[in-house]
Amino acid sequence: MKLLLAILGALVPSTLASLELVPGASWTATNGEHLQAHGAGFIEEDGTYYMVGEDKTNGTNFLNINCYSSTDLVQWKYVGALLSQTESGDLGPGRVVERPKVIYNDKTKKYVLYVHIDSSNYGEAKVGVATGDSVCGKYDYLGSFQPNGNTSRDMTLFKDDDGSGYLISEDRPNGLHIYKLTDDYHNVSSETYLFPDPGNVEAPALIKRDGLYYLFGSHLSGWSNNDNVYTTSKSLSSGWADWKTFADVGSNTYESQTTFVLSIDDKQIMYMGDRWVSENLMTSTYVWLPLNINGTSVIMKWYDQWVPNLLSQSGFLAAPANTTIQGENGTYDGDARNISCSGCSGGYAAGYIGGPDGGSVTLRDFEAKDSAETTVTFEYRNGDSGTRYANVTFNDLPPQKVAFLTTGGAVKRSVINTQLKAGPYNTIVIDGYDTGYGPDIDRVEVPLE
Repeated sequence: MKLLLAILGALVPSTLASLELVPGASWTATNGEHLQAHGAGFIEEDGTYYMVGEDKTNGTNFLNINCYSSTDLVQWKYVGALLSQTESGDLGPGRVVERPKVIYNDKTKKYVLYVHIDSSNYGEAKVGVATGDSVCGKYDYLGSFQPNGNTSRDMTLFKDDDGSGYLISEDRPNGLHIYKLTDDYHNVSSETYLFPDPGNVEAPALIKRDGLYYLFGSHLSGWSNNDNVYTTSKSLSSGWADWKTFADVGSNTYESQTTFVLSIDDKQIMYMGDRWVSENLMTSTYVWLPLNINGTSVIMKWYDQWVPNLLSQSGFLAAPANTTIQGENGTYDGDARNISCSGCSGGYAAGYIGGPDGGSVTLRDFEAKDSAETTVTFEYRNGDSGTRYANVTFNDLPPQKVAFLTTGGAVKRSVINTQLKAGPYNTIVIDGYDTGYGPDIDRVEVPLE
């Protein structure tokens, strides 16, 4: 624990110190929508990170495999869909297309995308393969198969130091497979290892560090979370250690399931997980946290907010202290007003924002230490069944459309990144988007450093 705190306490440039990851919050991308990239895979090129994941707008039914890009792992640009629903076939209506992962083939100069392909009752259990010329461009779908005739559900891809590609695939009757891929990555050539525990581990993620392989996964409990596990070995084909937990026991991996583990550099390893909402999958959020890896030991602790440190190899940073602004202390316009809120910090919230009367709330004179890109966290309530949207305006900047997912009456978090001004005279205006109602604002948190 002391080592982890030392890593998180490292100094970072002030331009990054206020860009935070907020696990479990709604994250609005540049298209004004909550990120739809569930079960995602990640790939980095020339300092840009690409996230490829499932669009759950239609629930379990396939709609798109989306691609987003970022240079800081906090601000995400929506680039487009790599695959979209077709009239029929594997990608047709009512189909299951999950767990997209992309690796680059140095020989063919192609990006190769693998997905879990299935029927609506999960009775087919196959992998699908597609190829593209650019990581976030359109992909050509090649078809699907069962690797070596075995069922395949949750899966991931791994590219080793020598360029060899591997498919790690969950096969309920037999166990978790590690398959070596053919030279073009379009199929499997051989089985490298089988974990002989049928129905034990799914949602795999594999990295290699200092000659040691680390394989992560979750137990099988449907959409419900559990204490995820990891194992290590010096070889993909033998010597795997017993499975161990890496988050606090009983935390259910902080209510998440492994989707990917991103190795940024020697000191920075990041866990990426999904916090599934089974009754409304498009509202599922993301739990990303730093991993502390020391030899065969892996530890992950919870942070409400934390700062990736991509310009330095000194490690991640604990989030600075916040200044907190209560929504009900703002100045109202239109029909906006204080409302009672039993789950809110002060028992009240700023309500009736937006709507036909154009209600708004203005929060004035809060301090920011630097004129830098900053992550602002909104604690809010949305009792509707669908997403509410708001226009959020900081100082004299253009308004930004922000997504506030349904909360079922509870208070949850949504974040937005913006440029603030150094000093005590910053202003936020929150009003409706089009004629719809925005969220009830409990409070807003702004980093002090």
